[in-house]
Amino acid sequence: MTPHGALDDAALAAEAVSGRDAAFAELVRRHRQRLYRLILANVNDADEALDLVQETFLSAHRALARYDPARPMGGWLAAIALNKCRDWARRRSVRRLFRLARPLDEAGEVAGDVPGQDVAADARRRMDRVARAIAEMPAGLREVLTLRTIDGLPQAEVASLLGISPKAVETRLYRARARLQALLHEGE
Repeated sequence: MTPHGALDDAALAAEAVSGRDAAFAELVRRHRQRLYRLILANVNDADEALDLVQETFLSAHRALARYDPARPMGGWLAAIALNKCRDWARRRSVRRLFRLARPLDEAGEVAGDVPGQDVAADARRRMDRVARAIAEMPAGLREVLTLRTIDGLPQAEVASLLGISPKAVETRLYRARARLQALLHEGE
């Protein structure tokens, strides 16, 4: 029997479908860091990102029989992760709406955006600022930026993943970078 680490993603998926949990565990090991970075760039909350990574892998496990081995596993998982991020954003919007709809005397205290005392390093502040700016961007721009620039996916794969043309990826990436630069300069 071949060790799971030597198998490609398609072979691991086939083994996982046939009930071999170790094969799916290897897929998780291979892709969890990349998915975490992608999700974190979209939700800008480390705890929520961890939860969404788990939800992504749960959904992937349930849908593994429908996985097309001709597609890269990373792209398939990224599509699931982006859908989880979109669902999370919708739920968050609904929660905000209900929180705002409550009478002020019934509303609980809202936590401030004050960073912890341990976040004193200049590099960390800059990174937080960039993450916040990315999170403020429209989903179409944010997704292209995170998939192409942060995850390093090829332009054709990003286009396939998002269901748009490679030229649209190029255009959105240009606009996303310009928007990010503008957002960062606004904060200065």
